[in-house]
Amino acid sequence: MRQLPPKPTVADFDPEVLQLFDQYVHGLIDRRGFLAGAARFATGAMTAAGLLAVLSPRFAAAQQVKPDDPRLATEYRVFDSPKGYGKARGYLARPAKAAGPLPVVLVVHENRGLNPHIEDVTRRLALENFIAFAPDALHPLGGYPGDEDKAREAFAKLDQAKTRQDFLAAAGLLRGVEGGNGRLGVVGFCYGGGMANFLATQLPELVAAAPFYGPAPALADVPKIKAELLVVLAGEDPRVNATWPPYRAALEQAGVRFALYQPEGTQHGFNNDTTPRYDEKAAREAWTRTLALFERRLRGA
Repeated sequence: MRQLPPKPTVADFDPEVLQLFDQYVHGLIDRRGFLAGAARFATGAMTAAGLLAVLSPRFAAAQQVKPDDPRLATEYRVFDSPKGYGKARGYLARPAKAAGPLPVVLVVHENRGLNPHIEDVTRRLALENFIAFAPDALHPLGGYPGDEDKAREAFAKLDQAKTRQDFLAAAGLLRGVEGGNGRLGVVGFCYGGGMANFLATQLPELVAAAPFYGPAPALADVPKIKAELLVVLAGEDPRVNATWPPYRAALEQAGVRFALYQPEGTQHGFNNDTTPRYDEKAAREAWTRTLALFERRLRGA
């Protein structure tokens, strides 16, 4: 492996290192397992620990919209989830000055809870003239802890049946949120992509969903989907992509309207601009297509 530039990309890493990192991020191996596996790819001053540091998120460097941006109104909101954990909490962002009711979008994080990157994505949507709300699945365990490793550890302790109910409750809150037009969309990433797929099977009122590299939902529930989908997959993502062919067949059989965007050569997480797996060109196109779907389905008649 050659000396890494200040802003490395996936091309600077051996594919096996990227695979190890994907396993680490998704809890299939722990930190020690990553370091042990990556040790043989360490060269010169770049140790296995250094590889992990370079691959890990850099939230401040990637932030696009400041939390105190005067164009936005933001707040943390606690809401009831009687079938879930009882109480849940999320981050709400909207344009500071809005003319008329706005479409609403639920934003679902990865498997680390509501971290600074997802809050930034929520603000990006608000700047596009949407009301966006991002729940924190980790709220029952104290919320996002400010450390990605601790967040992953906490996430594994969640009762996912209750967590799914928390997101269903969040969708109910958002549909009736003040200033909203009642037309609901959802976008989610990784774990959140899987949650977006799940919500599409559970919410007949959901108009549009953009699951980014998320596992397929229960195939038996696919005929319940009423939303239009933009399915975003990475080119190199065997773990998630294995669920796509049967999901696609089920969507086609059920007559669900969907489109697929799967840019070649991209890695799982390519939309996340805080890590080297980010692919700027593919991420821009995926975001453009997501916004186009929401504009057409959520703001249209």
